[in-house]
Amino acid sequence: MKRLFLAVMFAAPAMVSFAASAQTAAPAKDPFTQGDAAAGATKAAVCAACHGAGGNSAMPEWPNLAGQGSTYIVSQLKAFKSGARKNAIMMGQAAALSDADMADIAAYLTAQKVRPGLASKDAVAVAEPLYRGGDASRGLPACSGCHGPRGAGNPAAGYPRIGAQHATYTATQLTAYKSGERGATGTGQMMQAVAAKLTDAEIQALASYVNGLQ
Repeated sequence: MKRLFLAVMFAAPAMVSFAASAQTAAPAKDPFTQGDAAAGATKAAVCAACHGAGGNSAMPEWPNLAGQGSTYIVSQLKAFKSGARKNAIMMGQAAALSDADMADIAAYLTAQKVRPGLASKDAVAVAEPLYRGGDASRGLPACSGCHGPRGAGNPAAGYPRIGAQHATYTATQLTAYKSGERGATGTGQMMQAVAAKLTDAEIQALASYVNGLQ
C-alpha cells in the first residue's frame, strides 16, 4: 500500500513535458483558484512521468488528475507541504511550491479531459445502490451526495472528482480511509467515517463502479 501512496496525487521524479501533449485548451484563469493554466502547463511538467500526458495516468496505481477539481488539487498540495498528508515524495515535491504555483498547476490539470473508464457488470449490482442511495440502516450516505451523479465532484466545495478514476487507486484510498491511514484532517474525517462502514467487497465494487462513471 505504501508503494501506491508514492504517487497518491502528483508524485513524479522525472521531467516530462505536459505542455507538449496537452489535450484540451485551458482557460486563462481558473474561476476557483485564479490560477493561470498556461503557466501551470509548464509547472506541472514533472507530474507527467507518473500521471501521464494531460493528467491521464497509464498506471492504475497512480491517479488520473485530468479534470480533477482545482480546489481539491490545491488542498492536497497544501496538505503535503504542511505534512498533514504524509508521503515522502509528495512532501518533497510540494515543499518548493508557492501558493501561486499550486493554483497554476491546478488550473492546468482541471482543464484537461479525463479518459473514460469501465465498470465491471458484477460491481454495478453491489455498488450502484450504495453510490446512489447509501444505506440508511448502517448510516451510510450516498456517495453521489458529495461526488455527484456522474462522479464529477463539487469543485466549489472541494469534493474531488472520482468518475473515471482508476479502480486500483480508488480502492487503495478507500482502504486507507477505512484504516485511518488517510483522512486525519478536514473533509478526510468524513471519508474515514464512511469507509469504516464499508466491507472490503463493497470497496472493490465501488472502486470499479466509479471507474465507469462519466
